[in-house]
Amino acid sequence: MEGSKEIFEKGPLTCLGCGLAIATRMITRNIRKKPIIVLATGCLEVTTTQYPYTHFNCPVIHGAFENAPAIASGVYRALKAQGLERDIDIIVLAGDGATFDIGFQSLSGMFERGEEVCYICLDNEAYMNTGIQRSGATPLYALTTTTPSDTVMRGKMEERKQVALIFGMHNVRYVATATLGYHVDFISKVKKALQMKPSFLHVLTPCPTGWGFDSEDTIKISKLAVETCFFPLFEIEDGYLKLTQKITKKTPVRDFLKLQKRFSHLSDEEIDKIQELVDRNYNYLLELEKAGKVFYQFS
Repeated sequence: MEGSKEIFEKGPLTCLGCGLAIATRMITRNIRKKPIIVLATGCLEVTTTQYPYTHFNCPVIHGAFENAPAIASGVYRALKAQGLERDIDIIVLAGDGATFDIGFQSLSGMFERGEEVCYICLDNEAYMNTGIQRSGATPLYALTTTTPSDTVMRGKMEERKQVALIFGMHNVRYVATATLGYHVDFISKVKKALQMKPSFLHVLTPCPTGWGFDSEDTIKISKLAVETCFFPLFEIEDGYLKLTQKITKKTPVRDFLKLQKRFSHLSDEEIDKIQELVDRNYNYLLELEKAGKVFYQFS
């Protein structure tokens, strides 16, 4: 697509500092084949496809909340029947709700069948478009409209799903995590994901509105998520997990949490609990990396 106009036009109706919009621009600028994009229901879809307008200069399909992978499977099969599957990039852009929860069954099935689709989860860690409700991606103790802080609850009381590791055990050639603050790492992984389909890319996209931080701090928040090991950067290729940004001197997770209103209710004990979980999860990734080929490849 080099030399042509932008695939993703300026001016979507996203909030100021929206991580989704930044990530989408970074992704679409690195597409080299003709793309067909499938949008799951969510913030990105409603802010970029207001009838009769669209911010995409390519074919875009939007279905129900739960079936973007099934639609992408159908597009792949149709192109394959015409011998065109190698000429076009089929890309799903979906949020955490459509990935971790509502669309999980459809996505798992798509990967089981081995359809050559690049699935990108733009994760803002809640159902932001419908009112900031908790999702399977919402972190422990985070405030949402369905997980308040009161005498019974302290925000969300469950840990988030480790979805990249889950799909590492599927029939997926390439799995990776990425975020906006490490843009070279992000772009490299987008290019790999487009070349090595079926692929799954999990991108942390901070939400100023839902997380409660200043819109100018989106990139700062993204970097802190990695530097505190709250959101580690890794990739799984040929069954091997590799940390692509190793953190030898961690920033305390408190520095990441204190910038966000969704964690403003936390006690010192609760922050210590989150730090404990962050350390445990990061050490687990180190163990997986050291172990060698631990993710079985089905084909």
